[in-house]
Amino acid sequence: MTQQAPSTEPELAGVRNFRDVGGLPTVDGRRVRQGMLFRSGHLAHATEGDAAFLASLGLHTIFDFRNAADQKLEGPDVELPGVRNVNLPLTDPADGAEFWKMVRDGDLDQLRGILADGKAAARMVASYRSIVAERTAEHARVLRALAEDSVPALMHCAAGKDRAGISIAVTLLALGVEREAIVADYLESNAKHRRYKVRRSGSADSAYTPEVMELLSPLFDARAEYLQAAFETIDRIWGDEDTYLEQGLGLAPAARDHLRARLLD
Repeated sequence: MTQQAPSTEPELAGVRNFRDVGGLPTVDGRRVRQGMLFRSGHLAHATEGDAAFLASLGLHTIFDFRNAADQKLEGPDVELPGVRNVNLPLTDPADGAEFWKMVRDGDLDQLRGILADGKAAARMVASYRSIVAERTAEHARVLRALAEDSVPALMHCAAGKDRAGISIAVTLLALGVEREAIVADYLESNAKHRRYKVRRSGSADSAYTPEVMELLSPLFDARAEYLQAAFETIDRIWGDEDTYLEQGLGLAPAARDHLRARLLD
C-alpha cells in the first residue's frame, strides 16, 4: 500500500474533510508539494477560527464545485481576504433534485424504493462516470488555472468527497501521481471526523434509524469502486490518462509541465 508522507492536519470546527494532498508520490519518484493543493467540504459553516486558519494558508483560489441548490441549502462560502472564489458546478441543480429531496424527507418505504438492492451504489457509480465524461470543460479550466497562477488552491464541493474528489483525482493524474495513491487519499474521506453530516427531516428516532443509515451509506461513503469507475471511464473513452488530458481536456504538454513545476517537489 502506498503511504502518504506524514503531515499535521487541523480538525476544523465548521469545515469537514479538510486536508492537504501534499506528499502523494508520482510514478517518476517525485511528490506533490505540501501547502499547494487542499481539499475539503464546503466552507459555509466555517467558524472565525476556521476562517483564520484558512486565511493563513495563503490561498490564491478556492474552487467551489457546488451547484446553486447546494449553495441555497448550505449557504455561501466564507469570504477570505484576497482569495479568488471560482464556482464551477459539476452537477446540474435540476439533476436528481427530487431524489435528494427524498433522501432528506422520505420515509423508510420511500428510501427502500430508491436506495435498496444496490440502487444507491449504482447511482454513485453512474454519477462518477458522467462527471468524468461530461465535465471536461470544467476540469480543463481548473487545470489551466492551476498551471497559470491559481495556487495555492483549495477544491471543495458539499462533502468534499465526490465532485471535489474527482477533481482532485484529475489534477493528481495530470501531475503523474500513482492511481493507488489517489485512491488511498480519496478513501481518507471515510474518517469519522471528515464525514458529511447527513441531514434528514423528522425526529432522530425515525430519521436516523440503523436501517435508514444503512440505506443512505452508499451515498455518503467514499468507496474505491466509485473512483475506479471514473478511471475506467477515462480508459474506455480516451484509452489512457495521457490522451484524456491532452485530447479530452486540451491540456498541452507545455501546460502540463507548468502544472508539474508548480505543484511537485
